[in-house]
Amino acid sequence: MTATVTAVVLGYGDEPWLDAAVRAVLASTGICIDVVVVDNGAAADAIDKVKGLDRVRVVSPHANLGFAGGCDLGAAEGTGQYLAFVNSDAIVAATALARLTEVAAEPGVGLAMGSIRLADAPELMNSAGNPVHITGLCWAGGFREPASNHADRRPVASGSGCCFVIRRELWEELEGFAPEYFAYCEDTELSLRLWQRGLSVEFVPDAVVLHHYEFSRNENKLYLLERNREICVLTTFGRRSLLVLAPMLVLTETLMLAAAVTAGWGGAKLRGWRWIWQHRSWIKARRARIQSERVVPDAVVFGRLTARIDPANVANPPGLWLLSIAMSAYWSVARRVL
Repeated sequence: MTATVTAVVLGYGDEPWLDAAVRAVLASTGICIDVVVVDNGAAADAIDKVKGLDRVRVVSPHANLGFAGGCDLGAAEGTGQYLAFVNSDAIVAATALARLTEVAAEPGVGLAMGSIRLADAPELMNSAGNPVHITGLCWAGGFREPASNHADRRPVASGSGCCFVIRRELWEELEGFAPEYFAYCEDTELSLRLWQRGLSVEFVPDAVVLHHYEFSRNENKLYLLERNREICVLTTFGRRSLLVLAPMLVLTETLMLAAAVTAGWGGAKLRGWRWIWQHRSWIKARRARIQSERVVPDAVVFGRLTARIDPANVANPPGLWLLSIAMSAYWSVARRVL
């Protein structure tokens, strides 16, 4: 029986690739596919191009729900046995979603992510799975490396929100993304929660996706990245892990604050701390729920994490290599007491 899949695509701003992204999804083979486009504030002409397409439904929340809330809304509107989340600037190969659905259907698999390539250089990777650092930092793995270096399927610490497939039943059991994240790190949290449930996050090399990737730095993005990293750590890490990692977490916060002040977004960093304090009751409740659902201890889950910091998709500050060595040395000893 052919699997039914609902693809969720979010629209915001100009969206020059939305039409191509949706049409590529509709051209998928091997599955019964429909698309829910969530209009988070996209340009009217971009929405008009997809509104009349067969098997496409546009929903408008009349407010920007962010990536997390938009995905939740789109998933709730879909009817497929599986949910595919595809960025509006990502072009899936015809067989990609069927392949991801096949892997996501396997026992023990939580979600399956595609081989995310750079659209302007398809032979190079955008993400081959996202490494997760012991302090919650996460980045695009394998960035600009040859795709031929990532030709084998393997489990990864975190899937990329650019394109992944998950069973609808599992998504609903997890209650999707927490809308409080708004954007960034929600895919990291989802992946860690799956690992904590004994389910894997799989990188699928033959599910090719071309991504018109652009890493933009602005104060609001940096605010969300830092705030959400901290939320993820505070809610998904076990109590013992937080205690063991406390020196590294304090060091990271100190260095990030210094870097933020130097770069001119210190206010955004402080705003993130303020949000966390103001929403501490929600964080406490979120943590209680996540910790109550887990069946795998951090001693196992943290085997998927790394103590080295080596992102290739952003400019690294001087001395990062030294910090990475120090953290790796600390972690080689500290992990033994988890």
